[in-house]
Amino acid sequence: MSTQTRLVQVRQNVLKQNDLVARALRQRFEEAGVLVVSLVSSPGAGKTALLERLLTEAMAASQRVAALVGDLATDNDAARLARSRAPVRQIITGTVCHLEAQMVEQALGDWNLHELDTLFVENVGNLVCPSSYDLGERLRLVLVSVTEGEDKPLKYPTIFNTADAAVVTKVDLADAVGFDRAAMHRSIDSVRPGMPVLEVSAKTGFGMAALTRLIQEASCRGAENPAAAATPR
Repeated sequence: MSTQTRLVQVRQNVLKQNDLVARALRQRFEEAGVLVVSLVSSPGAGKTALLERLLTEAMAASQRVAALVGDLATDNDAARLARSRAPVRQIITGTVCHLEAQMVEQALGDWNLHELDTLFVENVGNLVCPSSYDLGERLRLVLVSVTEGEDKPLKYPTIFNTADAAVVTKVDLADAVGFDRAAMHRSIDSVRPGMPVLEVSAKTGFGMAALTRLIQEASCRGAENPAAAATPR
């Protein structure tokens, strides 16, 4: 048996085991009535800033929210998000460049999911590996910032094909970096025709109402096409 064949078999076994755990997690989340939203992006796209704003605004509205935060090292993001006063737990992956369902399962620990309305999961900054790993989430958002280049979806199509909606972040910097909005939308549409796209700024609050509405609609719709609630382009 060749080394390549063995590697393929190992990968298939890993993904199969991940899917089994994710399936159990999804059932657990559904039974508890909690909406799980995962955020995926490359490093520096603004996941943590966006999540901090979402948590803060949700807490201000007396919504029951919490977050799991994945990173290779340090608990800096968890400490930052804790300022929202929402429950936050950090997942340190070490050398692993993505979250896996078993990591989420272990991090949940003794949390009573029945006391939550929404659980956010911030994945490790990476647009490649996370696309293959189901975390039991109901809504997956892929983030891409205006500073990264309009061809990002063309370079990393798989993550856009496994997400429910795309969120273009840092739009307050669009003019400064010469962001081509039409080109970004064309890139996303060429990879995933009809994919809902929202533009937001965690700094100014632009687009946050539409994003919050998308999340709320996903909660109301259950597993029934949550991305359909996004504002049409």
